Order: sequence, then C-alpha cells, then structure tokens
Amino acid sequence: MKRNFKNQTVLIEGLKKGKEDAYVYLVEHYHNQLCIYANSLIRDDLLAEDIVQNVFVQVWEKRNQLKHDFSLENYLYKSVHNKFIDQYRKGKAVMALEKKYIAALELAVEEKDEVQEQKIINILFEAIQELPPKCQQIFLMSKKEGLTNIEISEYLNISKKTVEGQITKAFCILREKLGKKYELIMLLVFGRETKSLL
Repeated sequence: MKRNFKNQTVLIEGLKKGKEDAYVYLVEHYHNQLCIYANSLIRDDLLAEDIVQNVFVQVWEKRNQLKHDFSLENYLYKSVHNKFIDQYRKGKAVMALEKKYIAALELAVEEKDEVQEQKIINILFEAIQELPPKCQQIFLMSKKEGLTNIEISEYLNISKKTVEGQITKAFCILREKLGKKYELIMLLVFGRETKSLL
C-alpha cells in the first residue's frame, strides 16, 4: 500500500526507516524548486544541480537525525544555502590560488622555450596512458571530454563517489610520477579543478 508522504511526519518517519519510496517522494517533490533556488544564488545550472544533489544525499545519509518537530522544507532550503556558502568560499580560495599559479606559470613559461614545454606536456600524457584502465577512462571523460561527475556516473553506471574517487586517484598517481615541477603544466592543461588536487 502506497503511503501518503504529503504529511511531513509520515515522510520523515519513512526517511528515518530508510524507505526508498519516501526518498523518491522527497526528491520528486522538492528537486525543481531547490534547483531554482540554488541557481538564483550561484547563477550556474550545473553547480546548482550539484548542490541540490549533494543536499539530498546528505539528507539520506543523516536521515536518523531528522526530527518530527521541524520544517523539512526549511531544512532543505537552509542546507542548499549552506552548500552555496561553502561553494562561494571555495571559489574565493580558488581565485587567490589562481593569482599565485598564474604568476608562477608566467615565470615558468619565460624560462622554457616551446620545445621544452611540449616535451613536458608529452611526459604528462604518457603518464596518463599508464594510469589503471578504469581510472584513465574516468579521468579522460572528465578532463578531456568535459563531462560532469554525474554524467560519467550515469554513463558508466557507477556512483558519483566512485567517479570522484577515481579522478582524485588519477591526480595522486600523476603527482607521484611527475613530481612538483609538472604541476603548473597540469594546471595549464586541465584547468581550475586541478588546483584543489595538486
């Protein structure tokens, strides 16, 4: 018998008991409006989608902490807002790092001719070819093809966490193999996501 999750107490009780239909109702009922809210804060559809997805995952993981006497809707909106603030702070940190890396990159480029720079890039791509097959596939789908973690997880039928783990693993292996002198080239080739993993 299908339960009526419009009643917040019933919905929270269903979530606390780990009922999948309660979670499906929660996502279907709140997803669009939370995405609109997140996008109004961050002005980026993909990041807004990620924020909302992370909030739903967080609700499921912490479902045992849900209380019957609070507004679930307010909790969801507050969680989206908090994740936006986290993202904003990360962005501020990235901007500060960008200045540092750009300055260092300019110095590095001045010291090398084009042949030397190409040689270093070739070494980097050789190292990528030596990554474990699944790790290499996910890394290239993300960094070369520009797919989001969610798109990769859906395409390969694996969890988003697995995708994130494999990308982090790839950067760790590359860093180990190439050493610090190649970090600027990795930054140049792969862009801003690299900074948090170097």
